[in-house]
Amino acid sequence: METTNATSEVADVRTVTERRPWQHRLRWVPTSKEEIIASERRLLTLVKTPYHQEQISIGSGPPDSGLRWFRSTSAETRYINTVTFDSTSESAPTLVMIHGYGASQGFFFRNFDALSKYFRIIAIDQLGWGASSRPDFTCKSTEETEAWFIDSFEAWRKEKNLETFILLGHSFGGYVAAKYALKHPEHVQHLILVGSAGFSSETDERSARILKLKSTWWGAIISHLWEFNFTPQRVIRGIGRWGPDLVKKYARTRFGSHSVGLALNQDESRLLSDYLYHTLAGKASGELCLKYIFAFGALAKSPLLASAADWKVRTSFIYGEDDWMDYRGAVNACRDIPVSKEILRVPKGGHFVFLDNPAGFHSAVLYSCRQLIKIYNADDLLDGITKVL
Repeated sequence: METTNATSEVADVRTVTERRPWQHRLRWVPTSKEEIIASERRLLTLVKTPYHQEQISIGSGPPDSGLRWFRSTSAETRYINTVTFDSTSESAPTLVMIHGYGASQGFFFRNFDALSKYFRIIAIDQLGWGASSRPDFTCKSTEETEAWFIDSFEAWRKEKNLETFILLGHSFGGYVAAKYALKHPEHVQHLILVGSAGFSSETDERSARILKLKSTWWGAIISHLWEFNFTPQRVIRGIGRWGPDLVKKYARTRFGSHSVGLALNQDESRLLSDYLYHTLAGKASGELCLKYIFAFGALAKSPLLASAADWKVRTSFIYGEDDWMDYRGAVNACRDIPVSKEILRVPKGGHFVFLDNPAGFHSAVLYSCRQLIKIYNADDLLDGITKVL
């Protein structure tokens, strides 16, 4: 248990606690990098496929470093938390999986067993999230913020000695994966974007509804909080020892009673909520990217739609049929993407389609990679899945 007054004697801390018990509770921060890794290991006991976890160094830099994702008050070496599931097939291609905003690689726990039969899977925590290093976030622009994620991922790729791989990104991770593929297409064999953010911009017709929302008093409050980087994680940290219960209720509701597909069982819900709490309660770092990448309403400041004509990598878009992320953004982008592309919609799946309907999600991924893996009668995988394009 941490205390905010490290110089006080134990007796003084006890006196303060007795005098202001509710304030002491609010300051309680029961997590650490070790706790995050421990909760990750507990969650991955649900996975039968052997794996190994490692911290991949991406170097360090002084405060005045020209490497923008290193620029902070610390010159400590940065690490990317990496979990690898080796396929039983020596010729299996490598599938790198990138999580979305507010999540970590463990969110794919329902997918590792099924997909590792066809791929060597490498799942990472992006810099500033999960059990990866959480350096001070000092980016001040969209360009710098993109560099934080794209360039640190490239440093990780070099250290991991990966030449080519299939790259899968979910939500905000899809935005990062797409931006990476635009900058380093030579390393990406195939791009899979799952409920990807970044295809809606401030000029879309949806922006009119956002402006109308901002004109209301509560919309103005939300917009104000957005500009001040008031993240959901700050709420979890702020309520101290009540944080785990709040996260548990969210997990039970979103992936249980309100799930549009296969609800989590009791063990899955317990272990995921424990893992989610520790990843959210850790030091604020990568989460502070939000206002630099998106305007209020999750409208991209540097929309992927504007870069569609520059696409060089074969791409598959996967959406749950109940995903709040509008698949029509991908439809618009595909009109200008000059390389092979397709859009698949999976039934009984929301924004976390890989948790809601893992079997349908696995079929969509395997179908997407049908040219890279040995799949017989690939069209049979589309049973129940809608191919939009």
